[in-house]
Amino acid sequence: MDRHQSALALVLADQPELPVHCLRPHAATKAAEFFVRNFPGDVLYAVKANPHPAIIDAVWAGGVRSFDVASLPEIELVAGRCPEARLAFMHPVKSRLAIRKAYFDYGVRIFVLDSLDELDKIIRETNGAKDLHLVVRIAVSSDYAQHKLNGKFGVSGPEAVQLLRQARSSCEELGVSFHVGSQCMRPEAYRAAMEIASDLIRQAQVTVDIVDVGGGFPVAYPGLTPPPLETYIEAIAKAFEDMPVLQNADLWCEPGRALCAEAGSHIVRVELRKGNALYLNDGAYGALFDAAHDGLVYPTRLLRAKKGPRRVVKPFKLYGPTCDSIDTLKGPFMLPSDVHEGDYIEFGQTGAYGAALATRFNGFGDYVEAIVEDAPLMSVYGEVEQENVVAMAPAKAAKG
Repeated sequence: MDRHQSALALVLADQPELPVHCLRPHAATKAAEFFVRNFPGDVLYAVKANPHPAIIDAVWAGGVRSFDVASLPEIELVAGRCPEARLAFMHPVKSRLAIRKAYFDYGVRIFVLDSLDELDKIIRETNGAKDLHLVVRIAVSSDYAQHKLNGKFGVSGPEAVQLLRQARSSCEELGVSFHVGSQCMRPEAYRAAMEIASDLIRQAQVTVDIVDVGGGFPVAYPGLTPPPLETYIEAIAKAFEDMPVLQNADLWCEPGRALCAEAGSHIVRVELRKGNALYLNDGAYGALFDAAHDGLVYPTRLLRAKKGPRRVVKPFKLYGPTCDSIDTLKGPFMLPSDVHEGDYIEFGQTGAYGAALATRFNGFGDYVEAIVEDAPLMSVYGEVEQENVVAMAPAKAAKG
């Protein structure tokens, strides 16, 4: 993979015809080091956010030794690159084949579930193994998250109580988990979720060995500035002290976006301008999924060699290359008013759920990969790249 000093250096050297996924492994390592240093428990990287081998290696270099995997390919990927890693199969619905192979071929002992039927599958496909670590996913609110994740998985009420009791009798260690939603903007969401889990544990009257607070830890986007990550960790640590779990219970978290968003950016080329609309060579069906489907506004900058006075910026609407009208990035994305065909635009914070969600719809989907050594366009961990940044919208604090 090519390596460049910066995204701008890449554009000047290569004038790429295809979109470019820029990887910043050093940013993923820095984020991993922060969580390993500050979180009072085990950190599991959520591989789905970005399964690129360079990112897997980077979070490992940052001290992460456990991985949240959701499929056999993810298990195979991590096991191949990090043979000593601990793998947790955190998808609540797994095929029987996946359970068997995970347990017998890859040594996976941690399985999440949210139903009695899934519990039965796990027990049967592991031949009634006695060394299982079963984690029951509890349904909680996603009200404070940008991306709601509470509609598909999670168990609640009497059903949760029954499942906790049944799982307790079938495993070596029992855990509870939940997910407050992706890009959670309120630290207190974790306390509220932990109180729900605590109430169910008390009703079930079971001993609990593991509390997994899931992911949801946020990063910064234009107009979306989260509280410091330290406040999330403090809220979790305090709530954990009050939970009715074993004194030596383990505390886990599963950051995905928070570890890899800053470790990636995406360079696209302007193919046409129509007034305040720009047509790009990548979009909603490619690495810019979140901007199209979840309304995120990425930090953006125009990559030009010519320097001079800071140019006047204006809002633009962006379109991807496919023939589908939903291939639209509403933004608004603030860019120099003189942007034109042939210009290159870099989108920051695409290291999470960027390339991982890209498709080949309409025959598009080819891209180039490169490692760049400059800082991210925005960061919750410190250093940012300011040179040639012309399009950051004014950041607003999260609403209270």
